[in-house]
Amino acid sequence: MAASESGPGAIRILVLNPNSSQAMTQGMESAIKQLSLPDSIKIETYTAPSSSPASIDNAQDILRSTKEVMAHLETKEKNWLLQFDAVLIACYSVHSLVPELQRLAGPSGPAVLGIFEASIMTSLSLLPDFSVEATWGVVTTGKFWEDHLSDGVKAFVGQAPAEPNHRFAGVYSTGLAAGDFHHVSPEQVSQKLRDATKRLLLSGPVGCVVMGCAGMAGLEAIIRSVIDEVYQDKTRKVYIIDGVKAGTMQLEQIVRSRRAFE
Repeated sequence: MAASESGPGAIRILVLNPNSSQAMTQGMESAIKQLSLPDSIKIETYTAPSSSPASIDNAQDILRSTKEVMAHLETKEKNWLLQFDAVLIACYSVHSLVPELQRLAGPSGPAVLGIFEASIMTSLSLLPDFSVEATWGVVTTGKFWEDHLSDGVKAFVGQAPAEPNHRFAGVYSTGLAAGDFHHVSPEQVSQKLRDATKRLLLSGPVGCVVMGCAGMAGLEAIIRSVIDEVYQDKTRKVYIIDGVKAGTMQLEQIVRSRRAFE
């Protein structure tokens, strides 16, 4: 998905995959194509160089991918990043590339957002705010992410670590690695994703299920089937959030807000 020439009202968004998996980038592109974006939104994707991890599964992978991407960006032509209005970091983590690129872009450069942060913003906007009627939670890959993402949610919303969050149902892991979604048998992926989703749904009244890995793009039908099985009340509304889709739409709004309110 390459950016094309555009008029002054266009919004150019770079979707940056910080791992080196082309298959994962292609999955992101397919997810974005499902959105009803106006012609003024121009999307370009970037895949990290081969020196970056093929799958980001722990804190060391996050740091390594940040180092490799930042080094690779230095080899590009001067001001390459500034041609974009926004950059989406497409790794479901508290990724250090987000603040690194925010500092690099500066206040007048592109808006930078991670799919993790975008999914929180989207979940909270979709849930009713007049009561604790429904919660939101994350279905993710390995065990590492349970504490990493839970701590990240609290930090993002400005919550003290020991303070309970009655709107957040938690993080439930499948035991898979991010790259497994493209290499493990579909039957095994389906079963592990179903198990994690069911544990989340049984934790209480869930209104939003977030797919906590960019590699999960396109697997909404599996999650929806579990929702229908566990919550047999057809009047119950449960949203399934893809972080790449959420981030693309959030960045469109952020760019429009910048232009309207500067």
